[in-house]
Formats: sequence, structure tokens, C-alpha cells
Amino acid sequence: MSGKAARRRAREFALQGIYQWLLSANSMPLIEEHVSQVSGFDKADRELFISLLRGTLNNVDDLQAEFAPFIHRAVHELSPVERAILLLATHELKHNLDTPYRVIINEAIELAKGYGGTDGHRFVNGVLDKLAAQLRATEVGAGRS
Repeated sequence: MSGKAARRRAREFALQGIYQWLLSANSMPLIEEHVSQVSGFDKADRELFISLLRGTLNNVDDLQAEFAPFIHRAVHELSPVERAILLLATHELKHNLDTPYRVIINEAIELAKGYGGTDGHRFVNGVLDKLAAQLRATEVGAGRS
């Protein structure tokens, strides 16, 4: 399996873990253990999964404060899937600077198409476009010139 596919799976499993945490408030070790037993986990980039899950769950309030200005309702009114995707992608935009912002946004859109509501991917795309312009201004600016 290619590295790209392993990273995509890591994001999918991280999303499942974040979603589970939003609904259950279970501890991170419990969620890590649960998700790592899901079928297909052996094909995911385990290091990336752990980094994404822990990095996101350890900084939920800060991450939500980053994207909250770009949504037109309270964070707790988002669907758990959209909220989990925005948390994950915001973490990546802030901390995984070696991953191009377009890749992060595209991955988030794919997750929203796969797991979210009908137009969830459009909403996620709109929020992340604005957020990327703020968090990755130099990179975004270079892409538009």
C-alpha cells in the first residue's frame, strides 16, 4: 500500500477517534486502543494516526477557537462529524507544516464526503479555505500568484 493511502487511512482512523471522543468523552488511551483494533488499522500509518489523534484531542479548545470565526453558528451546533473533521484539519494546518494546505483541505473534503451529511463537504471546504488563508498565509499567497 502506498504511503499516501496509509496516510489517508490514518486520517480516517483519527477522525473515528475524535468523533468517538466527542460523543463519549472516553479517555485517549481507551480510544486509541479501540480504534487500533478496527479492521484495516494495520494498513494505516500508525505514527501519523497517533500524532493526529493526540495532537487534536490535547488542543480541542485552541483548535475550535481557530475555526469558530469562520462558522455561522456555535461550535457545539455542528454535527459531530463536521466538528471532528474541522478539528483534525485545523490541527494539521497548524502543526503539520510539511503537508501542503491543499492536501489537508482535500483530505478533509474526502472525509466529509465519506462520513458527513449531504453538503458537509462544501461547508468544510469553505471554512478551511478561510482558515488556511489565515494560518498559512504565505503558502496560500504563493499558490495564488
